[in-house]
Amino acid sequence: MKSTINSKSKKSLTRWMLAVLITMMVFAAGCSQPAPAETPAETPAETPAETPAEATLPSLEGQTLILSTTTSTQDSGLLDFILPDFEAKTGAEVKVVAVGSGAAIQMGVDGEADVLLVHAKADEEKFVAEGHGIQRFSVMYNDFVIVGPPADPAGLKAASFANAGEALKQIMDNGGSFVSRGDDSGTHKKENSLWKLVEMTPEGDSYISAGKGMGDVLQMTSELQAYTMTDRATYLSMKDNLELEIVTEGLDGLLNPYGVIAVNPDKNDQINAEAAQAFVDWIVSDETQTLISEFGVEKFGAPLFFPDAE
Repeated sequence: MKSTINSKSKKSLTRWMLAVLITMMVFAAGCSQPAPAETPAETPAETPAETPAEATLPSLEGQTLILSTTTSTQDSGLLDFILPDFEAKTGAEVKVVAVGSGAAIQMGVDGEADVLLVHAKADEEKFVAEGHGIQRFSVMYNDFVIVGPPADPAGLKAASFANAGEALKQIMDNGGSFVSRGDDSGTHKKENSLWKLVEMTPEGDSYISAGKGMGDVLQMTSELQAYTMTDRATYLSMKDNLELEIVTEGLDGLLNPYGVIAVNPDKNDQINAEAAQAFVDWIVSDETQTLISEFGVEKFGAPLFFPDAE
């Protein structure tokens, strides 16, 4: 039997289907709308610039570096303060030979050292000019002072001098005793240049040529209650065990610069050129120059050496 639908029923059905269709269209439109944009993530604060990297040094694990240097870098305690940093960064072992600057430079001439750290600038420049070394670099400086007995029998504390040579002359003219390094060291060379300033050749029993390093000479001078010239750093590092005081300082001619030089590897095949160059790069780097500037500050309130690398 064919069913029939009247017009009223058709209209009702049409409205119902239209309602369903609209509902479906609205639902579909809602689903197709793009999701609201997410709240932008908070912009992170700008990352601070990284601290500049330290000087890049090669791995020298198992290698030995022979450092020929003056006694003042050893006796003052500077090397004990800074060398562990080089050894830690490279793995190399540093063998220190601490002698007078003249002997230290001669070791370089003879090809018995890899690198020099000394304080006899004219001789250092000659060493390089003659082809024994690669290049001289300034490292640091301090100064020389004249020390003597607290009683100061030669009267240096109360005197004024145009140069340090005059101070040495007054010691000899006033019956004082002077202990010289007498070892062709940088300190001895400086002393000799001061005698020349006053055109004087010291001699006699009151002039004692020790032939020893700075620490030994200070001990001898203290025991004899004599005078000597010393780098300030070694004196300050030992003064608690000495009966000596600074009696003259700050005069012309008492500046004490130090330089570093890698020995020319063409001398022989035993010279560790790689380690020598690494040492040069390390000691003139900002990091090591800062270490040098910190040495002595805690104990003495001021550095014993002043960094001078260019």
